[in-house]
Amino acid sequence: MRLRTLGKTGIEIPELCLGTWGLSGDGYGPVEEAEQDQVIERAIGLGVTAFDTADAYGDGAMESRLGRLLKSHPNALVLTKIGTDRSQTPPVKRFDAEHLRAAAGKSKERLGRRIDVLLLHNPSSVALNKPHVAETLNALVEDGTARTWGASVGDAETGKLAIEKGAQVLELAYSAFHHQDLEGVVELAREKQVGLVGRSVLAHGLLCGQWPNTKQFPSGDHRRDRWTGDDFRKRISQLSALRPSVMGDVTSLRAAALRYALSQTALSSVVIGPRSAVQLDQLVRDAGKEPPYLTDDSKHALEARLSNVGIRP
Repeated sequence: MRLRTLGKTGIEIPELCLGTWGLSGDGYGPVEEAEQDQVIERAIGLGVTAFDTADAYGDGAMESRLGRLLKSHPNALVLTKIGTDRSQTPPVKRFDAEHLRAAAGKSKERLGRRIDVLLLHNPSSVALNKPHVAETLNALVEDGTARTWGASVGDAETGKLAIEKGAQVLELAYSAFHHQDLEGVVELAREKQVGLVGRSVLAHGLLCGQWPNTKQFPSGDHRRDRWTGDDFRKRISQLSALRPSVMGDVTSLRAAALRYALSQTALSSVVIGPRSAVQLDQLVRDAGKEPPYLTDDSKHALEARLSNVGIRP
């Protein structure tokens, strides 16, 4: 597994990072515990030794699982997110100093190790503008709870604000169908030497191209409420822009979408979210072995086709 440098943190991170939201059962429905273990252990065997998680995933259970399975792998990297208080119903966002300190301490305890990258979990601009937030995260780095800190954000403007407040790592959505937020922060991130991590690179499975436009998602799957019927059908039709990229060793829409993300040199790592060991093997194979993951000509042609079907450049 190839490594890239995560900004100026000094961390060398694999190009692929295993996301654990899907494994936790929170986003797409339940996954057997034995399967969760198998995916994590298989990832380690394949060199996917960076793991993206959160204290909210399985109400801490996913951090505990990683803590148990990574005991004999001290060089593995863990990125975890805090800022969601699940002791309340419904859960609420909390970025006060007391909660951040307590949450980080509990995450460290569950993981059984220093946190490599401690991320604020979708903070608002209001939260980021409060001086105690950056002060608290800096203190957690100074006392050894975390190696560095950053934020997982929902848009470019919040990302730029996080960078201005001192975030050393930024995680945000990036895919062939959603690339404007990353492009909105690239210049500032480069100037400040902030590490960038891309999530949702397959758009929650949409870019795999395996669904009919009549697809219905079961209860407990967040995608059930993510797209309206008309919007979903439009997105399925827009997959036509990806199809000409399937050629040579790019053998599927999934491979084309994953390689599009990997070809973005501004990203240090991209988060993949397999829910089985078989899916993980497929994704690692789809990624290819080395750059160029897509040639410049292929990438530019794909972006032109995306624009033609209404995907904003």
